[in-house]
Amino acid sequence: MIWLSRSRTPDTSGRFWAYACLVLGGAVSIAANVAHSYVPPAAAAATWRPQTGAVISAVVWPLFLFAAIELLAKVAWPGGWRWVAIRYIGLLPVAAVAALVSYRHLSGLLHFYGEERVVYVLGPLAVDGLMVMATGALVALGARARLQPAPAPAADMAGDMAASPFRPRAAKGAPQAARAVAFAERNPTASTTVIADETGVSPRTVRRALATRGAPA
Repeated sequence: MIWLSRSRTPDTSGRFWAYACLVLGGAVSIAANVAHSYVPPAAAAATWRPQTGAVISAVVWPLFLFAAIELLAKVAWPGGWRWVAIRYIGLLPVAAVAALVSYRHLSGLLHFYGEERVVYVLGPLAVDGLMVMATGALVALGARARLQPAPAPAADMAGDMAASPFRPRAAKGAPQAARAVAFAERNPTASTTVIADETGVSPRTVRRALATRGAPA
């Protein structure tokens, strides 16, 4: 595990651990729900067996929560208070019901196993707390990824490489000039105004770049 965390970038490592904690908490919750469905009632007969629907319903609650977390973290929701309300008001009942069911089942299971009161009262909170932290981490990582700037154009990257300590520093406007000249070579009939609009370079820089490279301005 230490090797995995060191071989990944911080964002990738954080996403890995967030999903690992979320899956771990969900697996414990599902296991506790299913095991609790096999706990016989007080006056149950010796041949008592849980109904199939009870076992299936014990599995679906954590799966609903996991699906809601994925929607919250992965979808690029629009801005505005209405979309914030839709996200979190929709997540609230799913998370609250899943947490309540998981807590009651795990607490009842620990009580059935004869654990002390402090264990079956406080123990299930560790699972819910872990899933809350994992959910918050996924939401934070998704928001951070959406705020990262877009990759620089190829011409700008070439200019940055030329400005490295191992090469002579290029002129400040070299990437813009290169972008303008490259567009002009692909579109020989384009005017200076069109080249400037399409490449995001000022018309003055376009004229100077074309004149320097020997292309007609």
